[in-house]
Amino acid sequence: MFDLVLGTNNAKKLVELQMMMPAGMARLTTLADIKGSIDVVEDGTTFAENAAKKATEQALHLGRWVLAEDSGLTVDALKGAPGVYSARYAGEHGNDAANNEKLLDELKGLPAEKRDAQFNCHLCLSDPEGQVRLTASGICRGRIGESLSGAAGFGYDPLFIIREYHRTFGELDLAVKRAISHRSRGLRILIPKLSALIANVGG
Repeated sequence: MFDLVLGTNNAKKLVELQMMMPAGMARLTTLADIKGSIDVVEDGTTFAENAAKKATEQALHLGRWVLAEDSGLTVDALKGAPGVYSARYAGEHGNDAANNEKLLDELKGLPAEKRDAQFNCHLCLSDPEGQVRLTASGICRGRIGESLSGAAGFGYDPLFIIREYHRTFGELDLAVKRAISHRSRGLRILIPKLSALIANVGG
């Protein structure tokens, strides 16, 4: 079976990929289960650059196939911010509460029609030699609410309103979120390409 490393320590991303990938297509492992994996510095200026960096550097270090992704929020009124700084928008990496508070402050007073935004996800597959073999991306459009709503999800989910549902990602059922999220859309593009590649290189 094809051996594939996910360039993340996030078990939720592993589960998401397992649910979308045909059974038996690949053996999946996260960095959390691999001794000797490295922390790649995410200093790219775009999501695509960071995804490629995380995939190729980790693959070269481990000598294994690595699938990495980089994702985040871009807000139209903020000229694409927070962008690649989404996870550390307020300074401290992964402080969701502070990031959400800063975003609300930045958009204070703006009407709903000027609060358009999108979640972005870029995926990159590297071979063991550190060469990019596949890429895919997905987006999900919405707008930023004026207050937090919903306890599900993480990051900016409680602020990100999906117009069709009139609810935030923090309020939506997980099955609905999986169907329309930026990451799911990217994976639906990537998986057929990955299946064809696996057939060519062998398990």
